[in-house]
Amino acid sequence: MQLRSRPLVCLTASALLALTLTGCRPHDFPQYPANYREFAYVTNGASGTVSVVDVVNVRLDRELAVGLNPVAVAASPTRNEVYVVNAGTANGQGPQGSQGWISIVNTENNSVAGSIAVHRQPLAIEVDPGGDLAYVANSGSNSVSVLDLKARREIALIGTGEEPAAVKLSPDGKSLVVANRRGNSASIIDPAARPPAQSVRAVFAGCPGAGDIVILPDSSKAFVACSAGHQILSIALAHISNQTSAKPDPLPTRPDRLEALLDVGRSPVQLALKPDGGEIFSLNALSDSISEIITNTNDVTGATLMGDGPVRGLVTPDNALIYVSNQRSQEVTIYAIDDGRRRGAIRVGDGPTALALSTAGHLLLVADSRSNDLAVVRTASRSLFTLLPTGRSPNAIAIKAFTQP
Repeated sequence: MQLRSRPLVCLTASALLALTLTGCRPHDFPQYPANYREFAYVTNGASGTVSVVDVVNVRLDRELAVGLNPVAVAASPTRNEVYVVNAGTANGQGPQGSQGWISIVNTENNSVAGSIAVHRQPLAIEVDPGGDLAYVANSGSNSVSVLDLKARREIALIGTGEEPAAVKLSPDGKSLVVANRRGNSASIIDPAARPPAQSVRAVFAGCPGAGDIVILPDSSKAFVACSAGHQILSIALAHISNQTSAKPDPLPTRPDRLEALLDVGRSPVQLALKPDGGEIFSLNALSDSISEIITNTNDVTGATLMGDGPVRGLVTPDNALIYVSNQRSQEVTIYAIDDGRRRGAIRVGDGPTALALSTAGHLLLVADSRSNDLAVVRTASRSLFTLLPTGRSPNAIAIKAFTQP
């Protein structure tokens, strides 16, 4: 099989100093089959576009026009597609009024292949592991749209609390957790229940500004960040028995229940989960810190100062490090999990927010919301490799890798 390596190029003047210090070492980059493709899709909220970055060759491939105010993006696990959430406008003055929609990008030719209308101000999307269904939180409609991705249409609408801002499906597919930002609550939905109006299993209140959600790999617990306060909601998810009777819906053998409200720092805006599920790290934007939570005991073991306005955290696949983007700075800081301490910082662009790792893990991509660029960091040396231009106000990243026939 023919292999190709990423052309060794130093793409921008901003990267020259870093490359002078660290050198251009081809062996730090994977060897790819000739038909291998990998792209990063960066949503640009103020431009109505998606910047497509060729991860193999580390270059900007193109910029796609999508919809008004794209705020989130997700890759299909089974199709060569990514899905862009276009929030539209709050005042109904945009080209589509206040309605939102999902743009479908064909990753094989990086073109917009279609769209699905949803409801007002969608903010988040979750794709199921089979790639057949997607769940979209419609903040302006107090609902979740269930989408058939193959048929490209909405097939159900589920009512939630006020202003749902995040949605997460458990790995076993039996629980859908929705964070209701203005409702200060979390809704637990049974995705298999029929009709949709009867699918809300439980609602847990007392979580100001409910935002980000993580669910443990074994689907036993969900954690919801109370972003307008200083706590994390810990919820034990219902155990749903396998269907064995003629009843139309499976029944929970153990109900959903609130386990604890965990005190962390001020304004926990995002939760970073270790891949092994043992710990969660709360990104406390107004405390400039991260808090460590032991998931099986709900113990908060302490807080570590990280940077100016930490808003996103990304744990490495080996559970060793967390990269933290600090939005009120030009730095991504590094936290060593086993050592329990900060291990340094990487200077990137201005206003770092969204983070993503390349499939091979050799590159960290950082969306810089104020300087309107994408920082490409080499993880081996923890140094800036280059800066690539994006549209205005980049805010989310999804990676899609595949081989072409």
